[in-house]
Amino acid sequence: MVTFYKTVNGRLERIDSLQEDCWINVINPDEDEIEMLLSSLRIEPQFLKAALDEEETSHIDAEEDQTLIIVDLPLAQKKNNTVVYSTIPMGIILLDRHILTVCIKENSILNDFADGVVKNVQTAMKTRFVLTILYRVANRFLQYLRQIDKLSNYIEKQLHASMKNKELIQLLDLEKSLVFFSTSLKANEVTLEKMLRGRIIKLYEDDQDLLEDVLIEIKQAIEMSNIYTSILSGTMDAFASVISNNLNIVMKVLTSITILMAIPNMIASFYGMNVLNLPFANLWWFPVALSAVVTAAVAFILYKKRMF
Repeated sequence: MVTFYKTVNGRLERIDSLQEDCWINVINPDEDEIEMLLSSLRIEPQFLKAALDEEETSHIDAEEDQTLIIVDLPLAQKKNNTVVYSTIPMGIILLDRHILTVCIKENSILNDFADGVVKNVQTAMKTRFVLTILYRVANRFLQYLRQIDKLSNYIEKQLHASMKNKELIQLLDLEKSLVFFSTSLKANEVTLEKMLRGRIIKLYEDDQDLLEDVLIEIKQAIEMSNIYTSILSGTMDAFASVISNNLNIVMKVLTSITILMAIPNMIASFYGMNVLNLPFANLWWFPVALSAVVTAAVAFILYKKRMF
């Protein structure tokens, strides 16, 4: 899907066709749309191919009058009544008269721009527009990291009384998401530092201040990701031990109950067979009383040994 947007009278509005100083939003294009972009805008084919590669890492590249910036976006998707966090690459292609954003999946960051949520966007000021996108990307990383922290705390509370693997698997998914976030954030940091040098993209004073703010947000997100990863890893190890200990306690109780139930059965078996010289064999109540006394004595011993 290819859509066109342009700032008109201070507001970002959707337009029907390609115009000068417009933003072209490309989401998972088909072959015809790719051919249209290549022919009408003369984009470098490798730039478009890299932007649509799901495994592409964050980097910046320049070719004559075109510049490609690949950054990783955070993505939150619902799966089996849970939220799964991951990252996807997004390409930003700067041309003389246009700016393109290319992504293989629809995402909330670009939707915020298209829906007018982000204010004071000027498509004619391409560098500022790119930095605004990067700033929103950094903020979205921080937002999702806070959500992961809250979700992990909620799962930990459930784990206190749980002996199942469901909660541990959820924590494992969160830990995997944090690994994706940490890797993507570090790659984004390297790309932003290259941009900060001003060799590939010309930066004005205000642009440099905004880029420094983006870098601060990225560094904060990296630190948060590392902290949450360490906490989550330690929590998973601790709760795995707790679950194993809870299982051992249950098995110990069940074993004790089995022993107590076996005592009356053994005594009844002796008195039920034709065994000579058993004490008080002619008294029907004696095996019952003996079973009760022995069972009570063994139960007292097991209780003293904290088997219950």
